[in-house]
Amino acid sequence: MNNLASGKCVACRGTEPTLTDSEINDLHPHISEWEVKEVDGVKRLERVFKFKNFVEAIAFTNKIGLIAEEEDHHPLIITEWGRVTVNWWTHKIKGLHKNDFIMAAKTDELFEQKL
Repeated sequence: MNNLASGKCVACRGTEPTLTDSEINDLHPHISEWEVKEVDGVKRLERVFKFKNFVEAIAFTNKIGLIAEEEDHHPLIITEWGRVTVNWWTHKIKGLHKNDFIMAAKTDELFEQKL
């Protein structure tokens, strides 16, 4: 189990700073299959997960939804035939927070469970 996946998200009040590049570089190896992307000046984590069909993709999407509700931290999810694209970032601070890395690790764990 990834150590990050066992973490709990902390409530983000919007006053916390975004992670520095150094902090991102320290956390990124724990979720190495995720890309750090910048969209409209906001850094986010993105990964594409592949499936055999739409039924598997939608089931995975629903599992992500359940953990997102549990942690009160919600991603952008694009569900298509045979693939699910997930983006994590913290809307309140317009960038990356440790919560995003925790949730990415939890998402990886969900994906590994289906194998």
